Amino acid sequence: MKVSQTILILLVNAAAGVSVFADTSAQCTLRFDAIWSAQTHPTDFPSGPHFSGLIGGTHNAQVVFWQPGDLATAGIQDMAELGAKSPFRDEIEAAISAGTAADEVSGGGLGVSPGTVSVAFSIDVEFPYLTVVTMIAPSPDWFVGIHGLLLFEGGRWIVQKVIDLPPYDAGTDSGITYMAPNLATSPAVPIAQITGHPFGGPTSLGTFTIDCTSSLISLHGFEDALD
Repeated sequence: MKVSQTILILLVNAAAGVSVFADTSAQCTLRFDAIWSAQTHPTDFPSGPHFSGLIGGTHNAQVVFWQPGDLATAGIQDMAELGAKSPFRDEIEAAISAGTAADEVSGGGLGVSPGTVSVAFSIDVEFPYLTVVTMIAPSPDWFVGIHGLLLFEGGRWIVQKVIDLPPYDAGTDSGITYMAPNLATSPAVPIAQITGHPFGGPTSLGTFTIDCTSSLISLHGFEDALD
């Protein structure tokens, strides 16, 4: 039986109780399945329902781009109010320059909801967290997304993860209906999940499904690797 040098090193370290990984990165796809419609959320439902382009990044635990209870950054505000990518992209680029983020994740939007759109991205163990957002449109400052989602768990990359997407209010516009005129919230209030009007009924507007693949060899897979 011929055993590669890499597997031998892994076996030696495993015997010593050291966790060593054959692959520190993964290729992933995020699929956004929007279910938001007049059937799921009939209250005050607008014409032309859609979502702005997906925007986010891979990062480490030292940076938080948004989370409930925090005030929205300028980038999150412009995304939530206008569907704009550029200001949030600038914040991601600043984090990359600071060494707390690795890559931007940018994908298309949904011209009509319900619908589906996907974006591919790479991720590594130094920056194993994912943040992605998209505007609920039309709306005053409402959006869906994930923040600081860890994709490396128990010494290996996740294979698949499905996340429900409740609506969030960015706290920067005081409109209470989809088509409300601009009404700046001054001072701004923290980001919060919307649980009342107009999102009565099902809370989730859809899901993010994240699938990752890698050649990671776990400590439980050495026997297979040797066959």
